[in-house]
Amino acid sequence: MASGDGYRSGFVTLVGRPNVGKSTLVNRLLGHKVSIVSDKPQTTRTEIRGVLTQPGVQAVFCDTPGIHKPRTLLGERLNHTARAALADMDVVLFLVEADGPIGKGDAFIANGLPKERTVLVVNKVDRVGRDRIAEQLMAASKFESDQYFPISARTGDGVDALLAHVLDRLPEGPQYYPNDMVTDVPEAFWVAELVREQLLTVVKEELPHSIATRVTEWEWPRVRCEILVERDSQKGIVIGKKGLVLKEVGIAARAQMPEGAFLELVVRVDKDWQRRPKALDRLGY
Repeated sequence: MASGDGYRSGFVTLVGRPNVGKSTLVNRLLGHKVSIVSDKPQTTRTEIRGVLTQPGVQAVFCDTPGIHKPRTLLGERLNHTARAALADMDVVLFLVEADGPIGKGDAFIANGLPKERTVLVVNKVDRVGRDRIAEQLMAASKFESDQYFPISARTGDGVDALLAHVLDRLPEGPQYYPNDMVTDVPEAFWVAELVREQLLTVVKEELPHSIATRVTEWEWPRVRCEILVERDSQKGIVIGKKGLVLKEVGIAARAQMPEGAFLELVVRVDKDWQRRPKALDRLGY
């Protein structure tokens, strides 16, 4: 692997409140989907790394759970995961929204960030006008970040300039991953995440935090994925009338898997899993 001769590399972590667009930005920066996306808070539950390799430079982007006021043990662990990802980072991208107030939650996150390594990113500028963007940049200036970038992760507006700035800041270092590697996420974990992403899209009831997914069998091309819910009533919602919800989720997830994959989905009740340490350990949270 490359190192020396001016080769530069480093780790870049994205932090912010839930649903500010961290996963969408990681996918946009990489040009590949490595992180699932939904409009539900706490979609990202673990640190997910995406790798961008260009001539002479490699950036490892770390997508983290949104930092929030926890109500469950799962919430506490998500916050810990996000904070732990800040250790030894070369650049921190701190995301706030262009179309929402910059408030106490953002200030709480900002207080724990290294100002000299933090780039403040005002995301979702496609939703507002120039005056509003200027207002948000002014409001965010109180955090005294090193640089400020208005962008839209959804449309790509401003992302090229942000990426160029991030790559320029990386120090000399070795190439950590092979040229063709875009993520260090294991395939089985990725499939489970695809299923959870589709569930978040299809299931409209208040279920997001009560759903967990894990692959329990992997005998390619046959993959068995277990969907965990916390109560019997939620099991019916996930399956849907005559199994239609589960069928729709399976079709959508399989469409993003390699051709020929056979995906079996099973729904199981694991009572109050997000409040039980052993259940969280088993799920890798």
